Amino acid sequence: MATIRLGEVMSRILMALGAAVLAMTAPAAAQTQLETRVEGLEYPWSLAFLPDGRMLVTEKPGRLRIVGPDGLAAEPVSGVPDVLHSGQGGLLEVALHPEFETNRWVYLTWSEGTPRNNTLHLGRGRLEDGALRDFRSLFEAQPRRRTDVHYGGRIAFLADNSLLLGIGEGFDFREQAQDPASHFGTFVHLNADGAPLGEAFEDAAPGVHSIGHRNPQAVVRDPATGIVYANEHGPQGGDEINILREGANYGWPIASHGIDYTGALVTPFETYPGMADPIHVWVPSIAPAGMAIYRGDMFAEWDGDLLVAALIRGDADVPSGHVRRVDLEGGAVAGEEVLFGELEARIRDVRVGPDGAIWLLTDAENGRLVRVSRD
Repeated sequence: MATIRLGEVMSRILMALGAAVLAMTAPAAAQTQLETRVEGLEYPWSLAFLPDGRMLVTEKPGRLRIVGPDGLAAEPVSGVPDVLHSGQGGLLEVALHPEFETNRWVYLTWSEGTPRNNTLHLGRGRLEDGALRDFRSLFEAQPRRRTDVHYGGRIAFLADNSLLLGIGEGFDFREQAQDPASHFGTFVHLNADGAPLGEAFEDAAPGVHSIGHRNPQAVVRDPATGIVYANEHGPQGGDEINILREGANYGWPIASHGIDYTGALVTPFETYPGMADPIHVWVPSIAPAGMAIYRGDMFAEWDGDLLVAALIRGDADVPSGHVRRVDLEGGAVAGEEVLFGELEARIRDVRVGPDGAIWLLTDAENGRLVRVSRD
């Protein structure tokens, strides 16, 4: 018989109480409109909003697509690097430099190499006339890996236009997540040109900002508070939301709320002295993916809350794929709500558009771009 630990029981109780409170205050479903804007995207992973109203969307097999008012442009953007599309690898993040309107820099992350010899890259090029000009790799995670899973790959720009990049521990190398001399299981802090900035750990790999991460799936900076939030996959259970701080150790694999896929304990510790605890944990897993912090007027009652894309259901009575609205009060989690389960799809990314509408990417061979609004 499986053993349920006290932390798991308390997590489920708190989740149920939070959901009950939010259910009493949630807006009526009839107020929300879900409109599929684009179909036929092949495993889309990330999206970014261009100043002219168009969007950029990555497809994992290695294509960067432009979405305009009339839908999907026929030809992908040229100048994109060759990628390793294997396992969880491929073309991953797309993001614009904060001064894109003057410098035209578009940033991408991707896996490069072979299934048994590969790594994560960050690079950039100038978007001009449907092409990325002068594209080059700015950063290459070290050491290389023999696995094609747990890449991380999300980025967030900070107020000074530097950026944070999350890097997974490659599954087979989890012990290295405690070694700052490796990029496995870290966030790195880089200048916009890729130069390393992280200096929190002695004898660390270039740029290491924090350690002890398993498989980071999102990182966002709240423009109103400056707080940086990140989420990551636990093993079987134990998905986390953390507040990122330079020099912090987030525990993996010494501390975790999850268990191994075999059912064995990864560790007996859910918390450990000197290591940062998550602000929220999901047991069972929801497989969090992209994440956004809502700032806008269209869903004003959600202002300041986190929207977390979920790839799987978590609890048996929750839709298989959905978005979790995580209610933040003073930087702490006050509850959560399940949203948009009627799509019946794995949600890979969630973003807040310039007008306050919410945009979703579904994770499928025939993936969709969906706009959520109250027009």
